[in-house]
Amino acid sequence: MKKLLSILALVTACFGGTAAVAAEGGYPLEPAPVNTTDLFSLQRGAKLFVNYCLNCHGASMMRYNRLRDIGLTEDQIRENLLFTGDKVGDVMTVAMRSKDAKEWFGVAPPDLSVISRARGDAWLYTYLRTFYRDDTRATGWNNLVFPNVGMPHVLWELQGQRAAKFVEQEEHGQKVHKFVGFEQITPGQLSSVEYDGAVADLVAYLDWMGEPAQNQRRRLGVWVLLFLGVFTFLAWRLNASYWKDIK
Repeated sequence: MKKLLSILALVTACFGGTAAVAAEGGYPLEPAPVNTTDLFSLQRGAKLFVNYCLNCHGASMMRYNRLRDIGLTEDQIRENLLFTGDKVGDVMTVAMRSKDAKEWFGVAPPDLSVISRARGDAWLYTYLRTFYRDDTRATGWNNLVFPNVGMPHVLWELQGQRAAKFVEQEEHGQKVHKFVGFEQITPGQLSSVEYDGAVADLVAYLDWMGEPAQNQRRRLGVWVLLFLGVFTFLAWRLNASYWKDIK
């Protein structure tokens, strides 16, 4: 529990300051079409996570062998999702040192074990779909949900390169730049619909990773509520039967 609270604090510290800017900017978050009971979606999301996110971000509260819960065998995990030298029982960590990450990106990339619980699926889904080219940034990228983000667009090969179009408007006596749309610069490996689906798979996996037992908890919760309902009815009838002859 202490480790979980530490990770939540790190995530909040890394993202908290800019989150207010994004909220004040008023960019709307889109509901994430995720389904943590869809094992195939979680498997696709796990593949994206390992190939694109795990290069910089760790998930120190998740072990590779826990991926058996989403329908993968140890052989599949070993052959498709492990880097050289890693073992199935290892936690998902990165080789990049925090010192180097801070020097390159300005801040050490946060651990993603509980990023979905800290930020929410809608935030992650919209964030991963609103990167755009910005030559004024050191990485060459910016983001509508997370302005001046230090993270580059790691999925750009899938989505392609886009530019954001802004118009200058006057609001409350001040000039502001209002986003009006994207312009595709170079095509990606996926179509727009396919990319949105891939991001949904990745967010679903991040959601599941934040609490791998969530689906089992929900199933048990239904049975617990049913039991309590039946028990309450029996207790009510027993109470009525006990007091019926007492005036």
